[in-house]
Amino acid sequence: MKNRIVAATLVLLVSAMPALAGRKKARDLDNVPGGSDVDVIVRYRGSVDTGKVNRTRGKGGSLKDSLSSARSATFRVKGRDLDSIADDPDVEYVAPDRKVHGVLDYAARAAATEVITGGDEAGKGIGVAVIDSGIGDSNKDFSVEVDEESRFRRNRVVYAEDFTGDRIDDRYGHGSHVAGIIAGNGANSSGRGMTGIRGIAPNVSLISLKVLDDKGVGSDSWTIAAIDRAVELKSRYNIRVINLSLGRPVFESYTEDPLCMAVERAWKAGIVVVVAAGNMGRDNIFGADGYGTITSPGNSPYVITVGAMKTMDTETLADDTIATYSSKGPTLIDHIVKPDIVAPGNLIVSVAGSPNTELFKLYRKDVRVQEKEYNPKGKGDSTDYMRLSGTSMAAPMVSGVVALMLDKDRSLTPDAVKARLMKTASKNMAPVSVWQDPKTRQTFFTTHDLFTVGAGYMNARAALSSNDRVSGNAISPRVVVDAKGRVTLSFDSVQGVNVIWGTNLVWGTNLVWGTNVVQGTNLVWGTNLVWGTASMQGFNLVWGTDSPWSNNLVWGTSTVPPVAAMSVLTAGEN
Repeated sequence: MKNRIVAATLVLLVSAMPALAGRKKARDLDNVPGGSDVDVIVRYRGSVDTGKVNRTRGKGGSLKDSLSSARSATFRVKGRDLDSIADDPDVEYVAPDRKVHGVLDYAARAAATEVITGGDEAGKGIGVAVIDSGIGDSNKDFSVEVDEESRFRRNRVVYAEDFTGDRIDDRYGHGSHVAGIIAGNGANSSGRGMTGIRGIAPNVSLISLKVLDDKGVGSDSWTIAAIDRAVELKSRYNIRVINLSLGRPVFESYTEDPLCMAVERAWKAGIVVVVAAGNMGRDNIFGADGYGTITSPGNSPYVITVGAMKTMDTETLADDTIATYSSKGPTLIDHIVKPDIVAPGNLIVSVAGSPNTELFKLYRKDVRVQEKEYNPKGKGDSTDYMRLSGTSMAAPMVSGVVALMLDKDRSLTPDAVKARLMKTASKNMAPVSVWQDPKTRQTFFTTHDLFTVGAGYMNARAALSSNDRVSGNAISPRVVVDAKGRVTLSFDSVQGVNVIWGTNLVWGTNLVWGTNVVQGTNLVWGTNLVWGTASMQGFNLVWGTDSPWSNNLVWGTSTVPPVAAMSVLTAGEN
């Protein structure tokens, strides 16, 4: 990407928590070979200026871009120069410009999943920034027919920008699918005798900020630049929601993670940030049965982090269960309670973008939708829609409902939106669920506990009906474990912040998370179930103060799957 100063009007708001032990270089940079090139994000004390940048250049850094609102710049450096750069007194922290991936799975079977949708005018005037692989804005599902006689259509993608240095259109297909869940109006599937495949808020304005390339891969710096652009454009397009259906493993505390600091800035600027939890819930690479696998920036306590549920193709919520791939908390290092809520995310039918996108071309057999699913006279595969699974699909379900909530009451703060969604979420779930992979015959037993379903299953109607007011912060709590293995909630995850949970009857702990997971003394129920058969090693890794993804897992020869495993697609569940 060409050098570009990212303009911003936001004053940086730094978390009140102190930096961890004064470390100025991310641990996953420790073992970079001296002669190897690595792209890094250098965060400075105070603003970015020519003198600071030139000093970094003088220590071997080649400037790539400036992220001025993040007090940072990206450089390409040699491994041997990292310590010298970090030793500069004006340098606050040096982190790799890590790769991020769309967090989706793909699947083949089952009928189209029905979602709650608003009317034709739902969400009008609300801007939703989709930070993803772009949006196929020529698709009729993202336009509005403003003159029936002339068939003139107004494009609802009101702003588009590419941060990858590539073409601005969606060549991967992920972003179009996500945008369709939020705001598709079903134009390509509506007509006489046809049932439209619609998104939740079909008249919002869409802001397309492309950070994933045609393989679904991006970087921290592109994503940070896009988040800051959304903040900059907030007033112009009334951007009230950011959807991030992407992520990467957690390497450091959210107080130092550049991605987490970016979403925190957006949240404090008045934008609701909705993030996919990740699809690593089946992974037992830490020996902890998938616990501790929430991805960044979903580990930020400010944002709404969303896990994925299976709807079982019925209208009732009673038989719905968690998707086994949905990542589980607590977050690594900080031990924040995540996800915050769960929402439908399995086998979701939405916009394909075009038949030329990478997902559609490479996985057509797996993602295809039959035209007869929405058109009784249809024949063959649809080229307008496809079926995907993952927390990537669950996050825009929540983003769409958030847009409806803000359309109804535009005075709501991000904290009020988060609190209402969590309190009204359904707590009525079976204690456990079982699913067997038909290909591998592997059986997965999942406990519907605090770290798997959070505050519960999103109930859109209840959230829209809620009139509860919030005075304070809805930051997600953290958990602590004592010598006996007992897990309790702690509400001091950010010092000096008035956290609303447990302060009165309206926002009491049991009302938000439910008595099935939290006792009156804030002791988490079922502690012995939470860890199942996890080894002591897995327990220590999850509850430690460092990330097991650091050091040798990135630059060494460990047999543990590398960070790139985030891009692996696995089958959806039925």
